[in-house]
Amino acid sequence: MTTTSERPETASSSGVHSTYSALIGVAAFAILLQGLWAGLFIGHQGEGWVEVHAVGGEVAIASAAAASLLVIWKLRSRRDLLIGTLLVTVLLVLEAYLGGLIADEHQDALTAVHVPLAMALISLAVWLPLRATRRP
Repeated sequence: MTTTSERPETASSSGVHSTYSALIGVAAFAILLQGLWAGLFIGHQGEGWVEVHAVGGEVAIASAAAASLLVIWKLRSRRDLLIGTLLVTVLLVLEAYLGGLIADEHQDALTAVHVPLAMALISLAVWLPLRATRRP
């Protein structure tokens, strides 16, 4: 007869999961707010909101990058979190690059890629904190 025993979660691993969830949660919230801020300036040329949108993107990237470092360092065994978090970070950098081209180089046609990519990022950013609550 085979039995499986689950390792009890230690305070340390619980703390790592909580820290990860907080970091990726901040990134997810920043990504969500990006849609609100974009809606305030798209079509209205609201320059102040463009800057808020840019800073929000930087906050999202910084939080996702910190979560990536944590997942690489402490949660490597969670391949779902590892791949998802790295994907969010890379896609956020790509999203910011496209946003810069749209704003600085007036390549407005890239909005057709920027906005759908933002929707995909929102989905992934909501999925990751939920996934982090599942234990392997």
